[in-house]
Amino acid sequence: MHDPIPTLTFPGGRKIPVLGQGTWRMGEDRAKAAAEIRSLQIGLDLGMTLIDTAEMYGDGGAERIVGEALRGRRDEAFIVSKVLPANASRSGTIAACERSLENLGTDRIDLYLLHWRGGHPLADTVAAFEALKKAGKILAWGVSNFDLDDMEELIAVPEGGHVATNQVLYNLARRGIEYDLLPWCRDRHLPVMAYSPLDEGRLLHNADLIHIAKAHQATPAQVALAFLKTRSGVISIPKTGSTERARENRDAMDIHLTAENLAELDRFFPPPRRKTRLEVI
Repeated sequence: MHDPIPTLTFPGGRKIPVLGQGTWRMGEDRAKAAAEIRSLQIGLDLGMTLIDTAEMYGDGGAERIVGEALRGRRDEAFIVSKVLPANASRSGTIAACERSLENLGTDRIDLYLLHWRGGHPLADTVAAFEALKKAGKILAWGVSNFDLDDMEELIAVPEGGHVATNQVLYNLARRGIEYDLLPWCRDRHLPVMAYSPLDEGRLLHNADLIHIAKAHQATPAQVALAFLKTRSGVISIPKTGSTERARENRDAMDIHLTAENLAELDRFFPPPRRKTRLEVI
């Protein structure tokens, strides 16, 4: 019997599980498509209902994988997609959203993000997001790869305070956001979405993490995800094309790290003591 996946509340009141599913590098190889679709479906069965994708991933291929996985099950999922900065003018954002809706085979995206900052004024992108919300094509919008100064600039533009989330690189090995960005978001009740929560697989081979995992009869990946579960206001979105790994990720939510475990993790992966530039992949 599983413990329920903890949830957090987005601005607007919708409750979302703190463990979702990523799709970076999906939709790039037709030979893997069936396994990728099945992995997402198993994850959905297990309660990992947030699925994150982007127009950039596989040049729309990942969105099409998500659409296939959700065929007949759209209402069970919370879909996140992203517009590329080069497309993020007012008209370009709206056109990009239309393409994503077609790829996904849906009439709405639950959360639509600016993938990273580009050359278009934030005010124009925000205006497009708000127009898409008014049209019912997106239900909320946010940003990705925004550092603290970017967030402060964002909320200063007209309707910029409607931002619903910031998706950033965050894991045990990359804890820089804990110094300033994460507390700033918490103070404003803005969830942070942690991409690459396993540091692109590098954490799986970390000897210190393996040591802690053995004490819990768990894998290093599960301990890394269990750590993020202890961070308030954080949603992790690991990607896998394997049904076995999807189940492993879900089982991580049943791990309860002790204060001693967390102190050990702080020794092995020290939290930041000063401001560092936001890391991105």
